[in-house]
Amino acid sequence: MVKVSAKDASGRRGVEFFTPGAADEKVMLAGSFNDWEPELMAYDPARGGHSVTLKLAPGEYEYKFVRGETWFQDDGNPRFASNDFGTLNSVVQVD
Repeated sequence: MVKVSAKDASGRRGVEFFTPGAADEKVMLAGSFNDWEPELMAYDPARGGHSVTLKLAPGEYEYKFVRGETWFQDDGNPRFASNDFGTLNSVVQVD
């Protein structure tokens, strides 16, 4: 699931990425906003999953979650795009 918040003074928006999962899982986020280098997400016990909030400039971004060796789409986001690996990336639009 992805949630975009209001613009800050720099014109960027906070974009929260969340995926359900267990506390003992290591879950990361990778996307066009970080050159597809997986970044660790924090576990949120109140929500039962992993989240991270990034400040992003307006634009369209593709991303995936990573658990172990498995890269997977955001099931809570219906927007996606094909990639060069024959799979799908999730897409978020930041206005």
